[in-house]
Amino acid sequence: MQILKPFINGQFVESVTETYTDAYNPSTGEIAARVPCCTSGEVEAAIQAAKAAYPRWSATPVFKRTQVLYRLRELLDKHMDELTHLVAEENGKVWDEAQGDVLKAREGTELAIHAPSLMMGESLMDASTGYDSVLYREPVGVFAGIAPFNFPAMIPMGWMAPVCIATGNTMVLKAASPTPRAALRIAALYREAGLPDGVLNVVTCSRVEAEKLLSHPDIKGVSFVGTTKVGLRIYSTAAAAGKRVQALCEAKNHALVLRDAPIARTAAGIVNAAFGCAGERCMALPVVAVQEDIADELVAAIVEQAKNRRVGPAYEKTSELGPVVNAAHKNSILRRIEEGISEGARLVLDGRDCVVPGYENGFYIGPTIFDHVKPGMAIGESEIFGPVLCVKRVKSFEEGLALMNENPFANGSVIFTQSGYYARQFARHTHGGMVGVNVGIPVPVGVFPFSGHKSSFFGDAHCLGKDAYRFYTESKVVTTTWFSEEEKKKSRTTTWDGVI
Repeated sequence: MQILKPFINGQFVESVTETYTDAYNPSTGEIAARVPCCTSGEVEAAIQAAKAAYPRWSATPVFKRTQVLYRLRELLDKHMDELTHLVAEENGKVWDEAQGDVLKAREGTELAIHAPSLMMGESLMDASTGYDSVLYREPVGVFAGIAPFNFPAMIPMGWMAPVCIATGNTMVLKAASPTPRAALRIAALYREAGLPDGVLNVVTCSRVEAEKLLSHPDIKGVSFVGTTKVGLRIYSTAAAAGKRVQALCEAKNHALVLRDAPIARTAAGIVNAAFGCAGERCMALPVVAVQEDIADELVAAIVEQAKNRRVGPAYEKTSELGPVVNAAHKNSILRRIEEGISEGARLVLDGRDCVVPGYENGFYIGPTIFDHVKPGMAIGESEIFGPVLCVKRVKSFEEGLALMNENPFANGSVIFTQSGYYARQFARHTHGGMVGVNVGIPVPVGVFPFSGHKSSFFGDAHCLGKDAYRFYTESKVVTTTWFSEEEKKKSRTTTWDGVI
């Protein structure tokens, strides 16, 4: 069992805290690591290390900064199996899902490598006669990243750190205490890649110590991924302190299945989207609204495919569904299933008694499916974050679209159909920020932003894509003129000198 250490100013340091939490191997139920709840002083030390590193790092030419990212990408490839196993072991993702988590961290790194192009500004000669204007994009300062447990590599080390660092900023990253080991390991790879001390710092702490990141005068911006309740508080608190904020929050993504959708292939897409990563992702597909005349056939196909998925330990490559992250989260999912039963939804596949031989203490829940979920049932309206699928029956495209759009969350939305007309109508009128047409998990590649809407996002610039570069830089416009011999002789000018 590891005793973990925070990564501050380029070193793993022994924490002085007396408070540690347990991080589990969810496949076995065993404690895998003891995680320090860093003291307020240690969080302050991380902030000061980032502040001290900022002047030199921000003055380093962008081409030299990205050389570090090039070397990091090679190290991620070199250590791919190690990192994949680590993600599987600490989070519970099965092998392919865990490897995808690491590959998405690499994708964010590759986006950051494009900083020389994506930081380029704009210019206009003779914006006014004889006056030229140039826009530059410059780093801002120290940023805080607050990461969730569900993607230990992708979110902190793909969404947050790479573009922040490439654009010349420094970062204090609060890794999730249930799953901090991948972030700490990749921080060590950053050091190996040549990142100067203090540019990236990784701490683990409670919300009490993390409050410092929201109001500290040396923190210029906050990137957060987590629940809407916490995200809204972080957004309100940090924005009130004058910081830029992006808060990516929870969801209740819906799919609309029209009567012309091919049943078997649609069921396969739904099963993958609903139960992949054990449902622990904000782009999971926990609700399907299906036209009534094909509902029985579709539900039967989903149940048949779901019950045949092999549940097993995350790091065995034959497993198709791994455990959830820990016992507390498993119990919260079980309570939500009981809630659905009490609300009157029809439980057509029950995963509550899932046991994996040889891993009886693991945190397993099998695929669980509710049918005939009605409007107003909490099971179909709020996020469960587990392998639970709800089926709602609708009469028409219009009813299904309206039902989906009534939800306060709008990360993603999906339609399964062979109709170009309805696909276009859906793409135009859905509230979801990421839309899939016959794509169950419509997360775009990293050159596009992760663009949640409504209560799924608070802020102005999303993570990834060009939005990430806007979030981690500020614009500066320089207007220049050079006096002619005639102009040098003048002793007066107008109020609007050169700006009209």
